[in-house]
This record gives sequence, C-alpha cells and structure tokens, in this order.
Amino acid sequence: MALPTLPSYWCSRRLLDQQMARQRHREQEARLRQQWDQNSRYFRMSDICSSKQAEWSSKTSYQRSMHAYQREKMKEEMRKQLEGRRDRLRQLLLEEQDLLARELEASRLSVDLQEGRIRERCGNLRSAREEQRKLIAEQLLYEHWKKNNPKLREVKTFDLPNPKWLNPDPSRLYLGNHRKPHECLLSVPSAERRGRGSGRQGPQKGSPRSPCAYLATLQEADKRILQALLEREDENQRMQLAKRAQAVADAAWMKQVIEEQLQLEREREAELQLLLREEAKEMWEKREAEWARERSARDRLMSEVLTGRQQQIQEKLEQNRRAQEESLRHREQLIQNLEEARESARREKEESEELKSARKQELEAQVAEHQLQAWEEDQQQEEEEEAARQAERLTDTLLQQEAKTMAKRGYQPKPYGHPRIAWN
Repeated sequence: MALPTLPSYWCSRRLLDQQMARQRHREQEARLRQQWDQNSRYFRMSDICSSKQAEWSSKTSYQRSMHAYQREKMKEEMRKQLEGRRDRLRQLLLEEQDLLARELEASRLSVDLQEGRIRERCGNLRSAREEQRKLIAEQLLYEHWKKNNPKLREVKTFDLPNPKWLNPDPSRLYLGNHRKPHECLLSVPSAERRGRGSGRQGPQKGSPRSPCAYLATLQEADKRILQALLEREDENQRMQLAKRAQAVADAAWMKQVIEEQLQLEREREAELQLLLREEAKEMWEKREAEWARERSARDRLMSEVLTGRQQQIQEKLEQNRRAQEESLRHREQLIQNLEEARESARREKEESEELKSARKQELEAQVAEHQLQAWEEDQQQEEEEEAARQAERLTDTLLQQEAKTMAKRGYQPKPYGHPRIAWN
C-alpha cells in the first residue's frame, strides 16, 4: 500500500538510483585504483630505466664495456693468431717430414745403389777369381792329363832314348815313394816287355839305363810333382788369404763408405737444421713485423672505434637526457592529472556524502511520516473493527429479538395466489 502523498514508483526508483550511484562509485574507485597502479608502475619502470641509463651512460660503465670489448677482441685475435700459427707450423712440419722422407729415400737409394755396386763389384771379382781358378784348374788338369795319358807318352817316346824310363806310369807317381827297391826292380822287366810289345818304338839314341837310375828318375819326378802340389797348395792358400784380405778390405771400405754417407747425412741434417733455424728466425722476424703492423692497425682501429663509440655514447646521453626531460614532463602531467582526479573524486565523494545525508534525512522524514500514517491507519482500522463488532452485536441482537417474536407468533402458512393468465 503506497503512501497517500508519494507516487507508487518512488521507492523502487530511489533504490535503483542508490544502486546506480553505488555502482558508479565502485567503478570510479576501480578506475582510480587502476590508474594509480598504472601510474605507480610507470614511475617505477621509469625510475629503473633512468637508473639503468645513468649507470650505462656513466664513465665506469663505458670503461668496463670498452675493457670487455678489448678483452674479447684480444682473445679473438689471439685465437686467430694461434690457429694461424698452428696451421703454419703444421704445414712446416709436413713439409719438413716430406723433405726428410725424400732425403731418407734418396739416401736409402744411394746406399742401396752403392751397396749394389759394391756387391756387383765383389761378385765380379769373385766370378773373375772363380774363372781364373777354373782356368788354372783346367790348365792343371790338362797338364796332368797330358803327362799321364799313355798314348801321349808313347808318342813322346819316339824322341826319347828310352821312353819307358823317362815317362813313367801315372800310377807309379803316387806309388813311387811307397814301393820297395825290389818291387821297382820287378816292375822294370814288365815295363820293358810292354815297351817291346808296342810296335811304335823308335830308334834308341843311348844305352839303356840301370834300375838305380830309373828309381832315381822316379823319385825326382815324384819330388817335382810333390813340389808342384805344394806350390799349388801354397798358391791356393795365398789366394784364400788374398780373398779374405780382399773381403776384409771390401768390408772396411763398405763400412767407411757407409760412415762417410752417414757423416754426409749428418752434415746435411745439420745444414738443414741451420737453414730451418734461419728460416724460422726470418719468419719470426717477419711475423713480429706483421704483428707490429697489426698492432698499430688494431690500435688505430681501436682509436677509431673508441671515437665512434664516444660519439654514440654522447648521442645516447643526449637522447637519454631528452627522454628523461620528456619523462619528467609526462610525470608532472600525470601527477597533475592524478591530483585533478583526486580532487574530482573528493568533490564527488563530498557530493555523494551530502546526497546521502540529504537522502537519509528525507528517508527518515518519510519513514516517520509513513509510521505516522501507519499508526493513523491502525487507529482507523481499530475504530472500523470496533464499529464492525458493534454492528455485528447489534445484528445479533436484532436476530435474537426477531427469533423470539417469530417463536411467539407460531406457524403461519404463507398465502399463495393464483397466477394471472394473459390469455385463455
């Protein structure tokens, strides 16, 4: 039931306005809080950026960065130089190994060639000695065959007075020193008989010899043969000694040649080492000169880099200064906006408080009025109820009186009339 002095939609509209006001207030507070967080975050990041920029643009940071750059540059250059030096040393080592391998191969070939020549010479000498020995042996065999052949001895008997005594049998040459005198005497007639039996005996120029002369001739022949054999054996021994001496001399000569070759190789190696040292010294001097040029070029490049870096740092400092000024202006603008927002929020809050207090007073007045009206309505309702109760009591009393009256009258039939008919 609405108040008689207020419209029916006034309470619901006022509640909706209050909810919308509270919603706007909460949204305003959320916006202010979000803006405050955003501004604080911006100021914090700007403080961090400005501190880092100040640190990076300081002289200590510049020196530290330049030292780090120089260290990295030196490390890179040292690494490149080390790699280049290793490559050059590896190349020199390979070249030296190839040169030494070629020289060893050449020396091995020369030694093998000389050894082959020496062996060929020794073989030639040995074959020459063998050929000479074979010729001597053939000559001796031929002489021995010539002396001991019976047919040749028979041929020689034509010119001799008694060939039987001068050309003894080859078997007697060996047995002459071992037979006794009576065996020699017994062998003479048989030899004479063999000589007579041959039909090729020539005229004798002298008288026949006696057995003693024959024995003497045989002994003399044996002595000559033994002397020849002893001379041949001595000659063979001398040849063996000569061969051994020649072999020893050849071995000594080969040893001397090999020692001379080794000495020559040592001298060559010493010369090669000296040349390598000189070449290494020259290369080192060249490298030092190149390093000096590289160092000067590096210093010049570093000075140019430092100059460019200083210019970049100056430009960066100028940019940082402008950025700091811009950030300060922006910060002041944000602070001003924040103050304005705070002031507007304060004014809105005061207005809201005033509106709340006015509304509270109005609501309190309305509530008091409503309570008054409710009390009046209650009073009026109580009066109406009292009147209704009195009317009900009065009605009950009338009903009781009518019931008593009807009871006193008794039963009376109700008269019923005949209905009228409009037409018959």
